[in-house]
Amino acid sequence: MSRSRQPPLVTGISPNEGISWTKVTIRGENLGTGPTDLLGLTICGHNCLLTAEWMSASKIVCRVGQAKNDKGDIIVTTKSGGKGTSTVSFKLLKPEKIGILDQSAVWVDEMNYYDMRTDRNKGIPPLSLRPANPLGIEIDKGRFPQKDLESLFPGMSADFTSENFSAAWYLIENHSTTSFDQLKTAVVNLKKQANKKNEGSLAYVKGGLSTFFEAQDALSAIHQKLEADGTEKVEGSMTQKLENVLNRASNTADTLFQEVLGRKDKADSTRNALNVLQRFKFLFNLPLNIERNIQKGDYDVVINDYEKAKSLFGKTEVQVFKKYYAEVETRIEALRELLLDKLLETPSTLHDQKRYIRYLSDLHAPGDPAWQCIGAQHQWILQLMHSCKESYVKEQKNALLHSPMLDLDSDVRPSPIGHLSQTASLKRGSSFQSARDDAWRYKAPQQVVFVEKLTKLVVSQLPNFWKLWISYVNGSLFSETAEKSGQMERSKKNARQRQNDFKKMIQEVMHSLVKLIRGALLPFSLREGELRQYGGWEMKSELSGQWLTHVIQTVRLSSESLTALEIPNDMLQIIQDLILDLRVRCIIVTLQHTAEGNRRL
Repeated sequence: MSRSRQPPLVTGISPNEGISWTKVTIRGENLGTGPTDLLGLTICGHNCLLTAEWMSASKIVCRVGQAKNDKGDIIVTTKSGGKGTSTVSFKLLKPEKIGILDQSAVWVDEMNYYDMRTDRNKGIPPLSLRPANPLGIEIDKGRFPQKDLESLFPGMSADFTSENFSAAWYLIENHSTTSFDQLKTAVVNLKKQANKKNEGSLAYVKGGLSTFFEAQDALSAIHQKLEADGTEKVEGSMTQKLENVLNRASNTADTLFQEVLGRKDKADSTRNALNVLQRFKFLFNLPLNIERNIQKGDYDVVINDYEKAKSLFGKTEVQVFKKYYAEVETRIEALRELLLDKLLETPSTLHDQKRYIRYLSDLHAPGDPAWQCIGAQHQWILQLMHSCKESYVKEQKNALLHSPMLDLDSDVRPSPIGHLSQTASLKRGSSFQSARDDAWRYKAPQQVVFVEKLTKLVVSQLPNFWKLWISYVNGSLFSETAEKSGQMERSKKNARQRQNDFKKMIQEVMHSLVKLIRGALLPFSLREGELRQYGGWEMKSELSGQWLTHVIQTVRLSSESLTALEIPNDMLQIIQDLILDLRVRCIIVTLQHTAEGNRRL
């Protein structure tokens, strides 16, 4: 294989690192025989052929594009040698953040080139269409080695579009065997091209000659008239006529070119507007994207886009950017209100509550959404307890026929508490286990069913409420973004300050639970004002000892479930007092029934 057919080899690049659009010089061997022989040039996997400028077989200048890889090889592909290899690599550095008004694009230097197809000058980028044969004669490639030519003409180039063009190198390489007559023909062709290049300006002058002659004739006539008359009146008249002619000429010129200049200004303004829209399309499309992502429920995408827009345009002084950023803030404010409404909705799971709190913290929502959620859950639990009491009191007053039957062998009783109560009764060996078969066959009083329902409600809702508070205290409700912004530390500080408030919430739930049970079973233990709020039951007859025993077991198991949540014992002491009062009342009722039975005997 000849030397010209060997694949390209890149042995050096200067500089060997930089950001996108850095101008680099590539050196190596067999990098092509000319600009048309260069088929491909990639740096770090990105095509850089558009900005490449072939200098010689050992040198190429180009700019690095937007590459995906941080580090990669420089691969040159030529028509004569195929795909090449590289012994060096280029490291792409990440650019610094660009300000809003800073220039972020690098423009490729253009060169002035005469296009023979349209007969006019125009600026074109490198490697665009160029005349393959500027002399207009047959090209005969010589057999002079490329390295010998490079040594004869150091720093020069055979490319006639290059700044370092060497005519001698070009002639030796392409016309070494051309005859002298053909070279004369080439000189004639070059002169013709030069004449064509200047033909446009000459034609413009020729086309305006008639106008110039008419103006000269008019001036001559005016001059002759002034000499013949010699009066100031004629001079003034002629001067006025001359001014009128000049004014009409000026108006005609303005009329001719005003439309062209207006179209150019409009095109320039449109082009600038399109460039701005393309460059900052992220901001201009952001309000619509936020609306679409909110409808789809992709709140994480909305938060990421908002953080990006805030870092780029949060402090901008450009009016159009401020207008669109204000629209973004309006959509984000509506999203904050939407998420807060979802957070305060009841019922809701602990997972959803944590998720909405994290979203609101990332959106820098005002106030303390986590504490608002805790307050809403507290009020909701209290409302559930009172609604439960009202429904059973209403059912008792309406004397419904379909009352629930509490049979320990059936599934009417709550499964967790019922199972635990049966196990506890067996372990204690109480007499209630032996007598339950006959007692639970009868209709259960509404007060007993209410206590079962109420304790089940508290045991099922209070754990999530307690876990939400624990997450609020240790800061696990917030994301890494909130931790970096210091919001987690502020939340922990607020939690320490609100420990007494949360303690009062738990105590209020415990007091409501106890007083509702007392209003149903021990109404005489409440004051008159409390009886109106927590009572309302119609006590036709007092509960028997067996029903009270079942209620005691239910309340005791509920207390054990609450203790498992690590709620302080001082908050649960009120339940222990209730259990003691129920046990005392159970003993009194049992003794009264026994005494009554003895009297009957």
